[in-house]
Amino acid sequence: MASLPRTLGRRLRRVGDDVTAVVRAAGQMVEERLPARRVPPRPLPEIEADLARLVGLEHVKEQVQSLVALLQMQQRRREAGLHDVSTGQHLVLLGNPGTGKTTVARLIAEMYGSIGLLDSGHLVEVDRQGLVGQYVGQTAMKTDRAVKRAIGGVLFIDEAYALSPGGGPRLDFGAEAVETLVKRMEDHRDELVVIVAGYPDLMHEFLESNPGLRSRFSREIGFPDYATAELVEIARTMADQAEYSIAPDAEPTLVAILDEARTRPGFGNGRFVRNLFEQAVGRHAVRLARADGELDRDALTTLTSDDLAAAAELVR
Repeated sequence: MASLPRTLGRRLRRVGDDVTAVVRAAGQMVEERLPARRVPPRPLPEIEADLARLVGLEHVKEQVQSLVALLQMQQRRREAGLHDVSTGQHLVLLGNPGTGKTTVARLIAEMYGSIGLLDSGHLVEVDRQGLVGQYVGQTAMKTDRAVKRAIGGVLFIDEAYALSPGGGPRLDFGAEAVETLVKRMEDHRDELVVIVAGYPDLMHEFLESNPGLRSRFSREIGFPDYATAELVEIARTMADQAEYSIAPDAEPTLVAILDEARTRPGFGNGRFVRNLFEQAVGRHAVRLARADGELDRDALTTLTSDDLAAAAELVR
């Protein structure tokens, strides 16, 4: 009888996990069927200013600016009755997690809309789960649905290598998604741009998995891992945006945490910094909740070395 509560507890947890999975799947189905949110494109200088403000990524910024300038000039040459040079609009973003690929993809989509290359420049973000079904016939429908939502903008496929053989488990219908995508890219070549992203080696395997992919993705942009100094700047920016600050005497602790984390396999770059910051905010709240007396503005906004050290233990 002593094991009965444990058995019931395990069964209840399984039921809870099943309910969570059903709710998550239902939410995804609803999202897939909703029209993508479209807003009028912002002026190009405003978008370029957002790109310039990103920490690091200087080579990425140069390539994006060069691509947009080239597309603008090709438009003007066509308007003047001149021949234009065929320029690939679909992009491959190569880099480790947390290196800014999604953020840059979103800005590129806006830029394409702002210069008139696309009607709206909105971005629809999907991964394997958003394109591949579990049963025969589902995959083409899911992929078509994603493409339809992205018409007039950009379809951004994160971890696109998961669609190709060798990219992960249970890839039964991944090839079907790729075939459908290649066909739709041709069908909607004047109203759809596709950006794919992921680890460099796996993405090259993905591009070779279908004869039509490599020819359609002729331009690649590499995203390097952030240096420690850049990660510190990202942490400062996150803190400032949330109306926190990192105590000056806490920066050596932050640098030591980042130096150590960067040596680990699968280091998450900016994603790690965000997790660290969120945990530090939590530790800061616990510390202040236990404090006696009044709390001034500095106390309410300053993250200490102890906050960061405690947070680092939670994000290992």
